[in-house]
Amino acid sequence: MPGGRLTQQERQQIALGVADGLAYAEIARRLERPTSTVTREVMRNGGPTGYRADLAHRAAERRSHRRRQAAPRGTQTPEPVHGRDPEAVRDYEETFTTVLMQTGAPKMMARVLTCLYTSDTGSLTAAELVQRLEVSPASVSKAISYLENQGLVRRERDDRRRERYIADDDVWYQSMIASARGTIQLAETARQGVGVLGRDTPAAVRLENIARFLDFVSESLTRAADQAREVLHTKPESKPMNSPGAD
Repeated sequence: MPGGRLTQQERQQIALGVADGLAYAEIARRLERPTSTVTREVMRNGGPTGYRADLAHRAAERRSHRRRQAAPRGTQTPEPVHGRDPEAVRDYEETFTTVLMQTGAPKMMARVLTCLYTSDTGSLTAAELVQRLEVSPASVSKAISYLENQGLVRRERDDRRRERYIADDDVWYQSMIASARGTIQLAETARQGVGVLGRDTPAAVRLENIARFLDFVSESLTRAADQAREVLHTKPESKPMNSPGAD
């Protein structure tokens, strides 16, 4: 299976596959690449409706050039944190960002959230996010506001009075609860239409069924989130070195 960066020819093949409506898995199979590579490539370069091989290739060259410039000449490469492979970390971050985008998160919001999730502290300042993502402070501020509204991050002041953005273990629970509340509101709005459109009319029956469905979903989501909340605060058990399946 080929490794390394995508070539211009491979990007042209991806563009043809996307234009033909092929699934990413099928395009990846033809290229003998992981599906995640093709998915990430398309999503970071305009998505299925806007992907262009030439623009994607130039963007990749610019990113590569920036990375080379980021390492000052004559300086020693810093030791990888916890022995991590920096290239593998970057690839994983891109994959995580792509998956978040597929769930509906805008690109910058997905990048900020990935950056917070993959930091060991789970919290970063605006300046740290700007430096890591190489974007403007305004872009970070806009992304944080969006994520706060979704219940995915929160703010607090550290000992130096700097504002830090935090994605801790409990934000997933809070996000699920916020989603359940939104579903309840939608159910209530659907049910209001029953009286307006006339009970027993086709439109009213449809809205009543939607409301009942959303009621069930919101209740199930809330119950499941409450039951699973403790999982977010539980440390995974480490396998003994001599146990089956251990590395």
